[in-house]
Amino acid sequence: MSDYKLFDKNTQSLVFGYQQRAIQRMLDFDYVCERETPSIAAIVNPTRSGYHKCFWGPTEIILPMYTTIEEAAKNHPKAEVMINFASFRSAYPRTKEAFEIDSIRTVAIIAEGIPERYTKELIAIAKQKKKWIIGPATVGGIKGGVFKIGNTGGMIDNIVASRLHRPGSVAFVSKSGGLLNELNNIISRNSDGVYEGIAIGGDLYPGSTFKEHVMRYEKDPDVAMIVLLGEVGGRDEYDIVEGLKKNEITKPLVAWCIGTCSKMFPTGVQFGHAGAKARTDLETADAKNAALKAAGAVVPDSFDDLGDRIKDTFNTLVKAGKVKPKPDRSPRVTPMDLSRALAEGRIRMPTHFISTITDERGDQPLYAGIPLTEVIDDSYGIGGVIGLLWFKKKFPKWACGFIELVLQIVADHGPAVSGAHNAIIATRAGKDLISSLVSGLLTIGPRFGGAIDGAAHWFKRFHDERKNPETMVNEMKAMNILIPGIGHRVKSVINPDKRVEMLKRYAKDQFPKTAYLDYALGVEKITTAKRDNLILNVDGCVGVLFLDLLNSLGFSEKEINDIIETGALNGLFVLGRSIGFMGHILDQKRLKTELYRHPWDDILYSPPQKEELEREAKKWRNKK
Repeated sequence: MSDYKLFDKNTQSLVFGYQQRAIQRMLDFDYVCERETPSIAAIVNPTRSGYHKCFWGPTEIILPMYTTIEEAAKNHPKAEVMINFASFRSAYPRTKEAFEIDSIRTVAIIAEGIPERYTKELIAIAKQKKKWIIGPATVGGIKGGVFKIGNTGGMIDNIVASRLHRPGSVAFVSKSGGLLNELNNIISRNSDGVYEGIAIGGDLYPGSTFKEHVMRYEKDPDVAMIVLLGEVGGRDEYDIVEGLKKNEITKPLVAWCIGTCSKMFPTGVQFGHAGAKARTDLETADAKNAALKAAGAVVPDSFDDLGDRIKDTFNTLVKAGKVKPKPDRSPRVTPMDLSRALAEGRIRMPTHFISTITDERGDQPLYAGIPLTEVIDDSYGIGGVIGLLWFKKKFPKWACGFIELVLQIVADHGPAVSGAHNAIIATRAGKDLISSLVSGLLTIGPRFGGAIDGAAHWFKRFHDERKNPETMVNEMKAMNILIPGIGHRVKSVINPDKRVEMLKRYAKDQFPKTAYLDYALGVEKITTAKRDNLILNVDGCVGVLFLDLLNSLGFSEKEINDIIETGALNGLFVLGRSIGFMGHILDQKRLKTELYRHPWDDILYSPPQKEELEREAKKWRNKK
């Protein structure tokens, strides 16, 4: 590539910093320009390597991501440009690092606020190594139909409106990144469009100057005319004046320095950019405009006239046969991002998930429509949160208290039950907390902790059918089905389960009605008459009391049946017992217990005898 061209249609870049929006905008520009390959070769993300998924037109592609510039450049030696999105604190060392890599020819420094002494050092290194800096404090630059830096030019609809998807004949250089977009628009409406536009940045010491870029355009045969947009402060524009006087710049140059209103303000007022401050009369916009006009530049009377002067100058070149306007073409259509289309109401699409319990899209989560701050401030507690998230109801205090009582009661039942046993064994095998917890939870089922739903189902069925307790016992026996929630290995009538006693006492004191509990206690009288350990156990008591809770709160019969079928009641046991399982897991880890192996003397070994197996094998051989 010629020394006066920074970019062509094969130019590729490294993007330092995980700027996902800027990356996609560059790729959209590439696609609409009909580039054959993306202008981004790789991303440098110091915190993570891997791949970044993005769009190339309607299809998805992946870009490699590295943690260092060196690694990225080594794997992508054709990348000549680095777009440096590093912060002002690290932009200097990252740019300096990039300049040590031969393949990187141009660095665009987006950050502002870099100390001037660092910028001066980077400029010196760039000149020594014959490399280019665009910036600091810049939006970057754009070359029509070829290449764009980061967010330059804005969104794709603005790119197309300014006809930047194909090359024009007018090149420009500006200090202001914001006015760069305005120049794209002005030039596209008053000529055949932009060939290239660079914003050198508003710092007092830009990495490259007006003169350096104007001289590139002077050498480039594809540039018909040049536009310069300077500003108050600094003296870079006087280099252009000297170039015009010495006939170094021969192509038509339309120039304007913004900030002519500075004379209306007190001396020393600064206009945004670090360098936009007139320290002497020569640095005022009026003085620069006058000098540029005297040297032969086309200078409008005001910024409002800039478009007209560009148009007059371009039309003169066309009439003289010095330029043939570049043809227009329809841009390749770039699909609109789904998020933007949805935000603008341009499309509708079916959702794949439904949530009727929470909404986290606002400034705080909503639990069944209740703001989280209200849940906390009004002391809903765990019981209230379960009411909102499991049942979408605002439970009264007595109902919340019952749920929390259940969770406390079922939290643990010692290390010998199957769930805790499994969790302990998994922990002693070296598994992490979550894996060990899941190992214990997987044992919960019909024989351990899973009888709450079953108890609720059967007691509700017989109660609602108005069958007396004795009928329930007899019919369940006839069906050969053990009554869920009845029976305990240790507890009995003479040795009652204190957990059940607490639940019954709470319900009798707090619940508006306890019809299902009363029915279950009627069943208990019949079963304990046969054997004194056939008592209403914790699972059964929780199941029937939850029926009473739901019934007292006005849930319909269908809603109650749905709650039972979904397993929500067993969920209370799972939630509560998880507390105990984790307690045992943490206890084992604190104790640093070793791998568990079951003792031989606790296993009945009864394998078949060898002679028996041989007789069986001989029998099968004879049959064949």
